This record gives sequence, C-alpha cells and structure tokens, in this order.
Amino acid sequence: MGRKLVLLLTIFLSLQGFSQTTFTNPLKASGPDPWAMYKDGWYYYMNTSITNAGENELRLWRTKNMAAIGTAESKTIFDPPKNKPYSKQLWAPEIHFLDGRWYVYFAADDGNNLHHRIWVLENENADPFEGDWKMKGKLQTDSGDHWAIDLTVFEHAGKRYATWSGWKNYNNEQQNIYIAEMENPWTMKSERVLLSEPQYSWELNGKVPVEWQKNTGEPPYLRINEGPQSLTKANKLFIIFSANACWLDYNLGMLAYSGKGSLLNRKNWKKHPKPVFSQVPAESIYAPGHNSFFKSPDGKEDWILYHANPTATDGCGVKRAPHMQKISWNKDGTPNLGKPSRKPMKLPSGTVPLSL
Repeated sequence: MGRKLVLLLTIFLSLQGFSQTTFTNPLKASGPDPWAMYKDGWYYYMNTSITNAGENELRLWRTKNMAAIGTAESKTIFDPPKNKPYSKQLWAPEIHFLDGRWYVYFAADDGNNLHHRIWVLENENADPFEGDWKMKGKLQTDSGDHWAIDLTVFEHAGKRYATWSGWKNYNNEQQNIYIAEMENPWTMKSERVLLSEPQYSWELNGKVPVEWQKNTGEPPYLRINEGPQSLTKANKLFIIFSANACWLDYNLGMLAYSGKGSLLNRKNWKKHPKPVFSQVPAESIYAPGHNSFFKSPDGKEDWILYHANPTATDGCGVKRAPHMQKISWNKDGTPNLGKPSRKPMKLPSGTVPLSL
C-alpha cells in the first residue's frame, strides 16, 4: 500500500505541475527580440515591449527558471519622456552588468525610423529592480551620426566591444553588421568597422511590400544583416546574426573570428556560406531570429533564445514569441544550433523544476 500511495502522489503532483521538468515552446505568447542573462541565481530578461501606444517602454523580467518567463515578476524600468529623440519605437533592449553597475542598451527614435539610434541607461543599485535608471546618452562613434539598432556588448581578450546593425550612409537601402571597441559602457573608443553585409541568397530576400513603399518611400528590396550576438567557447569567438527580413524568411547566419589579429579587421572574420538556423514549417515555426544566448543555471549547457512566428504571414508584430533550446558544439569547435522545435524539451540543467 505504501508504494501505491507514493506512486499515486507522484502522479498527482506531476499533473499539478509540481514535478514538471520539461517545457514546450513558445515561452509566452509575445516577446520580440528576446534577451536574457544570468547573474547570482536569477535570469534577467527583456524584449521589445509592444504596447497599445507603440513600443514606448522598457520592461524587465526576472526568474530562476527561464521556461517560466511568461509568469515571471516584471517591472517597467523606463517610460521615456515625450518629445525626446528616444521617446518612441524602443527596440531590442538588453540588460548587462558591467564594471559593477547595470546598463540597458536599446534603439529608439522620435517617431521617425530614420532617426533610430542606440541609447544607454545606467543603474548603480545592486538590484536592477530597485534604484534609478538614468539616461547616459547616445552611443555612437565619431565617424558619423548613423542609423543604428540591435546593439550588444561583449568582452574578448581583456577588451570590450560593441556590435550592432547600421546603415553605410544615411538612407535605408542595406543593413550591415558593425563592430567597435568601447572606452567604457557608454562611450566608444574606436571607429566603427564593417564586419558583414548581405551577400548570399539567404541574406538577400528582403522584398518590401508595395504599400510600405508607397507609405514610407522604402526601396523595393532591403538587404538586411541585424541582431548580432557573440558566442564563445574554448577561446573561439563567433557572432550569430539575423538575415533577411523579419516579415519574410528570417534566419540566422554566423561569423567566425580567425583567432588571430584584431577583431576590428574584417579580414580576420569569415562568414559561413549557409544559414545556421532556419524556419521549420512542419512545426509551425516561421522567421526564427533575433536571438541571444544564455548558460544553464549550473553553467554546463549553452542555450539559444530567439523569437519566431506561428505562421508565414505574421510579419514583424506581436506574434513574434520567445523560444529557447539547448545548443551543442561540433568537433571543429563551431556551434551547432540545431533546428527550431516545439517538441517537449528538458529544462536547462540545474534549473529548479517548474512550480516548485
């Protein structure tokens, strides 16, 4: 009778969610441009917050279990004042802990996409849910006040770098990936260097809808590289980026650093000739992209976090939902991102089971 009672109790608790150790994608119904980092037992998560008034706030989530981000504690940490160059269309926010302080990088404009730039917030409090988030200013190089979005920050060989998506000139024809060394979390040290521009067929399918062309003056095609994210293992460095348009067959490409010479020399990087992560219509996963990476709580696993649409016609709106899955590594040291999936998966290793 004792064994039967334990078995029945285990089944009951499992059905109630008390011993759940798996999850399925998506993690919540909406969450474009997802970003997560792990610090002191907590995952801190951000995504582009699309509100009824537009993308006009920065919201921060925290959880000990990434699979439970949909029900995690959250707080609006920045509601921009009106009539500022960063008041509207706040895109792709990322939270970082640098030099003992919290920083958030995000793209924003005054309502005109031509004016999108990168902005930096700082919080001196040890807890990013407390304290004041102060505007440090616009982050740009001295070479020109160029359109810029999707900036991330990473460190390599004792130096700090920023990489982002921007235009070569001042008109919207092509988005490239740029890199620069940083002086401090809110100041660039070097000029920007071109790392990647669309060149392969899987990067060139950026057909602009006719109505957009009429309303915005956009060209018939936009060539897009955006959303760069660094990934390292065993001293190897990669930048994974999004290609094509978010309203079409968005996918991920990869740049690999040679391991020798300056990161600011394009010749020291090589682009993989094929996409490394693409949509899977059979599982209703379309336009996967704008990813980030995070470690499992025990530090043993690498995970990718990305957004995707449930159908091929959902475009760049609120149906872009966050998904995650474990990645592996090939024998040559390159990352294997696998294929997007909605099948049940085990939680990241070291995660406290759901609902406990």
